[in-house]
Amino acid sequence: MRTERLTAFSDGVLAIIITIMVLELKAPHDASWEALQPLAPTFLAYALSFAYVAIYWNNHHHLLHAARFVTGAILWANTTLLFCLSLVPFSTAWLSETHFASAPAALYGVTLLAPAIAYFLLSRLLIAAGALAPKVVEAIGKDWKALISIAFYLAGIAASLVSPYAAVVLYALVAVMWFIPDRRIEGRLTAGGE
Repeated sequence: MRTERLTAFSDGVLAIIITIMVLELKAPHDASWEALQPLAPTFLAYALSFAYVAIYWNNHHHLLHAARFVTGAILWANTTLLFCLSLVPFSTAWLSETHFASAPAALYGVTLLAPAIAYFLLSRLLIAAGALAPKVVEAIGKDWKALISIAFYLAGIAASLVSPYAAVVLYALVAVMWFIPDRRIEGRLTAGGE
């Protein structure tokens, strides 16, 4: 089957996830700049989570644009990815409301780790099914970037037990690493790798 419906469904779910996250931002009742200070953890957690969802949307877009078809297993892998991403608003809210406490920072790391694993598995299923052109498969390779990300998430989860702020820095470093859409795929598509 073709990828259009899968892409449209995924776009809709990701838009809802971002909408749920933005609803957690509550404006202060006071009209002073000082009234914004207590909201700093909420805004920082929201900004990082928004960046993550946007990164997944961008890279998911490139990956599915490169796919020639999808199978039932790929549909389920994609749904698993969306489920994992749907947990981000909850852990973001808990992290921000507790001002980056240890347990919420660990759970936040788990809710970032889960979609990373799900995305990795989705890409592997696309490759195994033959849904991606050989040049795109070659561009993805062993996907060291994804494996390094998973290692950083695990390190962040462990660090959250000692320093939740250090954990959040590790999570943010992964976002920085992925901020630019996966050029390996984009380059192959623009070079006629479809």
